[in-house]
Amino acid sequence: MGPLYNAGKDAAVTSLVLPAFNPGPAVERTWDAVRSFLDDRPDPWEVIFVLDGCTDGSRELLADLARRDGDPRLRVVSYFPNRGKGYAVRTGLLAARGEYRLFTDIDLAYRFEDIARTADEVRRGAEVAIASREHPESTIELSPRTLGYAYRRRVQSHVFGKLARTLLPLTQRDTQAGLKAMTARVANAVLPNLTCDGFGFDCEFLTACARYNIGVAEVPVGVRYEDAASTTGMSSTLRMVRELWTIRGLWPATGFPAPADAALSDAPVVDPVPHPEALHPASRAA
Repeated sequence: MGPLYNAGKDAAVTSLVLPAFNPGPAVERTWDAVRSFLDDRPDPWEVIFVLDGCTDGSRELLADLARRDGDPRLRVVSYFPNRGKGYAVRTGLLAARGEYRLFTDIDLAYRFEDIARTADEVRRGAEVAIASREHPESTIELSPRTLGYAYRRRVQSHVFGKLARTLLPLTQRDTQAGLKAMTARVANAVLPNLTCDGFGFDCEFLTACARYNIGVAEVPVGVRYEDAASTTGMSSTLRMVRELWTIRGLWPATGFPAPADAALSDAPVVDPVPHPEALHPASRAA
């Protein structure tokens, strides 16, 4: 069992959120890898698995693992029905206890050293830090069988990024990398105002940061392409483009929502979006 900690007294706790929809048996490998990572860390972390309407038995599997290990650093949040990546990420980040909060993909496409490096960026003072596959120091690992897939993903990413920067007040060249970190202050001020439940979440979050004048640091990472399966087919791409138009309308240059946390600015506080009610933790700290 990992060490207990009181997040209310220890402001240095870091929370890692792993959103998932029907991850299958492979989620056990992620659970075990995360436990090893936590055991190796000298500083306090927690990890929150967010099951976004899963129907593949992963909820039951994680509940069994939570009972087996009894580790208060590992938490499971589950709800129904499936709502989308953006909803899952918001739910996990708002349920987090840490002063520093990150999210990444359940398949751990980014190494733990990249996760730690991104967390270190906000620890050093950045309000938001995002992984950037376009950073000059970033690296990509792929096998011959994933070469074509990686090329298509890169072209797709470049086209989408250019469109996003045209429609929205963004400067980042990689908006969709699945590793982002922020302070608790930013999470509590920004996330309640976001509405994109799907993959447009990243662009809406960065747009809100631009409107609130929140600085965004870009961090080099190493990306592994081990699976040629893609969640960004033509239908998903078209849906993401439609979400860009929605974001453009929700976050104009003036008249956008005030921060949900008055500490972020002197703007009046707006009523926050209610925190999701259907949370069923399979494991919580005592």
